[in-house]
Amino acid sequence: MTAPVFVVGELPAGRSEFVLDGPEGRHAVSVKRLRPGEAVVLTDGAGRWAQGEVVAAEGKDRLVVALKDVVEEPAESPRITVVQALPKGDRGELAVETMTETGVDAIVPWAASRCVTQWKGERGLKALAKWRATAREAGKQSRRVRFPEVADAATTRQVAELLARADFAAVLHEDRDYGSEPLATAPLPAEGDIVLVVGPEGGVSPEELALFEEAGAKAYRLGRSVLRTSTAGTAAAALILGRTGRWS
Repeated sequence: MTAPVFVVGELPAGRSEFVLDGPEGRHAVSVKRLRPGEAVVLTDGAGRWAQGEVVAAEGKDRLVVALKDVVEEPAESPRITVVQALPKGDRGELAVETMTETGVDAIVPWAASRCVTQWKGERGLKALAKWRATAREAGKQSRRVRFPEVADAATTRQVAELLARADFAAVLHEDRDYGSEPLATAPLPAEGDIVLVVGPEGGVSPEELALFEEAGAKAYRLGRSVLRTSTAGTAAAALILGRTGRWS
């Protein structure tokens, strides 16, 4: 079992002792029940991390850790962004969790025209905060030290602008009446930005497809079965990660 990961605001330069307290310290001491001699990893979630060894557990929420040198993990390439249409209920958090565990680098919530769920006002801010908290916890669980960025909710026009800047852009669309190509054989860049668009349960509208195609994004399919919006992004990302060598 690899060492558990804990998030800190800032890592000290050079080797030193570090006190992990607050919610992370409480989780380490009272939930994980870490003891002297056990290994941990501390990270800022943005690529900076350090291995450590527990020196002492104090009270219910203080863990004293002897840190080794801080390491900067480079960003992965090609970078994979998934534009995720807003699902119903808690399926959004499920999508974020599994995409984070898989290795996606960025997630963009998208208010597609056929989304039943719409993020507005305070409700939207709370939903976005849940997605970001889910990405953080899933990043720790999957032993990542560079967590995916969860952007603010995007409009269809903003998604089109993102697609226009990508080195490879794909809209996952399963419709027998609309021409699509298999993602498994699509030509992929060795570096740069890959953007995948996942539509809502009702599918991507013809108007959205036309706008995205104008921005340079083709329609692609994964296979014969139709995946739910909460699982399609994870499946597509896994395929891309394997084909680009990031899962080698």
